[in-house]
Amino acid sequence: WSSWRTEFPLGERNGFRLMEWTLDQHRLHENPLLDPAGQAEINTLSASYELAIPSLTADCFMQAPFWQVEGSEREVRTRHFRQVAKACVTVGISLIVVPLVDHGRLESREQEDVLVAVMSGEAKFLTEHGLRVVFESDFPPWELARFIGRLDPAVFGVNYDIGNSASLGFDPAEEMAAYGSRLLNVHVKDRARRGTSVPLGTGSANFDTVFAGLAAIGYTGNYVLQTARATDGDDAGVLCRYRDMTVEWIDRHGA
Repeated sequence: WSSWRTEFPLGERNGFRLMEWTLDQHRLHENPLLDPAGQAEINTLSASYELAIPSLTADCFMQAPFWQVEGSEREVRTRHFRQVAKACVTVGISLIVVPLVDHGRLESREQEDVLVAVMSGEAKFLTEHGLRVVFESDFPPWELARFIGRLDPAVFGVNYDIGNSASLGFDPAEEMAAYGSRLLNVHVKDRARRGTSVPLGTGSANFDTVFAGLAAIGYTGNYVLQTARATDGDDAGVLCRYRDMTVEWIDRHGA
């Protein structure tokens, strides 16, 4: 909350050209993204430091999922989705990542039906404003393919989190075969099997296999570093090292 503005000059100084915003449910409407003055400041900083914000990780929907509640509470939370979407348009965000993991995971077909119905109802608004929604899920590959197949491919897709998939023991080749055509965003992360995030290259993720697979399906979207934080407080330095590692994998495999 106190240092978000400094991330723009810090990003420029270290050669970064894009950043994914993260939005939590806690103090949701105090977030600069949902405040008109904050939106203006975001736009000014983004232009001044040539650091685009093409995507949003909407953790708020994972923390307060509308598909898990009923009645007026669902109406309130669904209204929040439209508010967030409108805010994204204001600052140039075109991709909204909705995490269906942890507290936000789909626990029944009924919850899935609610999510699909609400998202399908928002499709016209999303299309008119150049927005797309991508889902991050702990579904096995072909189950995720079945789910995303229920939604319009022109508007909805999949966010691929390399570390989360590795932690769950999924096979990257099977994932690419199942839903590779729907991938619109990639989070670069490493995790131990059934464990937490670890420094890039020290966990269960097979990055050579992943990036070769992404190249094979012709993926052209962004790669967002959602990596483990530094242990010595030098997060910028660690991000630069992870960025260089990621670029090396991309170059090696033509991803």
